[in-house]
Amino acid sequence: MPTYENRRVAIDEVHARPYLLIDAPRALVQLAFMNEGNLTKDKATLAEISSRMGAPLPDQDTPLHGLTWDQGKLHCEKHTEFSTYLWSAPLDPGTGELAGEDPFKHGFTPPGPVICGVRLDVVTWTEETATYIDRFDPISRCHSLVEDGMADIVTDFRQDADGLTRILILDRGLTPIRLGALAQRLLEIETYRTLALLGIPLTQSLGPHLRSIEKRLAAITNEMRKSARRDSEGLLSRLTDLSAELEADTASSLYRFGASRAYYEIVEERLAALGETFVPGCYRWRNFLHRRIAPAMRTCRVIEERQANLSDKLARATTLLRSWIDVQLERQNSDLLASMDNRAKLQLQLQQTVEGLSVAAISYYVIGLLSYLIKGIPGIHDMVAPELVIAALVPLAVLGVWWTVRQIRNAHSDHGPPPAKKQI
Repeated sequence: MPTYENRRVAIDEVHARPYLLIDAPRALVQLAFMNEGNLTKDKATLAEISSRMGAPLPDQDTPLHGLTWDQGKLHCEKHTEFSTYLWSAPLDPGTGELAGEDPFKHGFTPPGPVICGVRLDVVTWTEETATYIDRFDPISRCHSLVEDGMADIVTDFRQDADGLTRILILDRGLTPIRLGALAQRLLEIETYRTLALLGIPLTQSLGPHLRSIEKRLAAITNEMRKSARRDSEGLLSRLTDLSAELEADTASSLYRFGASRAYYEIVEERLAALGETFVPGCYRWRNFLHRRIAPAMRTCRVIEERQANLSDKLARATTLLRSWIDVQLERQNSDLLASMDNRAKLQLQLQQTVEGLSVAAISYYVIGLLSYLIKGIPGIHDMVAPELVIAALVPLAVLGVWWTVRQIRNAHSDHGPPPAKKQI
């Protein structure tokens, strides 16, 4: 039967990132690199490791792939803005050394700047290995029992000489799959809590700029009460500049703050999945991280809220100022129309005066022509006085000239009589 085109993708997604199978003693070293999704660099890095370790190069078109050599395994996972490289190998608990060659040394070319590094040691709980807990800083040591008391997880979230955050799992009898799932959660907690805090430097740079915009907006709105009618265009220009600055800041922080929220949610989910049991005298992981990350996330949220509120205030101020400008334009248009109306009336009066003079002048010449015509008629003097005839024709001539001028004006006027309708 036909299948939906994306059915295989949806089914395979559940198995895209399987947990590692881990037996104690073993160590995991994970590095996260910021590469903004640049797959070319990841491919080059994997090709270099594959060549150096003599391991077959995997299919690099999948989000998760790995290399295997001797006793070591390397897993590379690609994300939206970063990629992680996880190397696992057997651990000598006595020396703390990993078996096999370290892929991150001797010519390793990172795909981007490192953002997070973790070393996680998994050892079986004994009275001797329990003393490893004392290696962590007691001031910030986090120690909890998890997996129904089947494992201890310990860290102080401090970096060692190699720049790696050290984590210890003391296994009390977990199966390899549960141990692998636990290790994966701890690695993700450290990676994503670091990524979540990337929004803090941005809040520190945006805060002073937001205060500057708020002060300038307050100054502009205060000026609007006093001189909006006199300098509305200048005030509008300044408001537009503030809006452009705010929009630029908002656009630059939109992705980072959104990513920080998403990463923090993942951290919260992973911490909740641990199911920690309190160990006297130590922090629980959840309490320690929440106490430090939650205020940072609130700071990011406050900056976003301030940006949104500022945007609304700028929009309202701009709308108000545009209203003043529109009123001024309407007033100017009204004055202009009134001036044009007065000018049209004056022109009409002048036109009527000119028409009157024209009628008088034309009538004068018409009567003059008629007088020559009448006086030239033979015997007119015996029948009637020519002056009487000419005097009688004066009103008719004037009326005829006036009617002719009026018809000519109507013919050239936009408001002349409408054309006759055609009969269908």
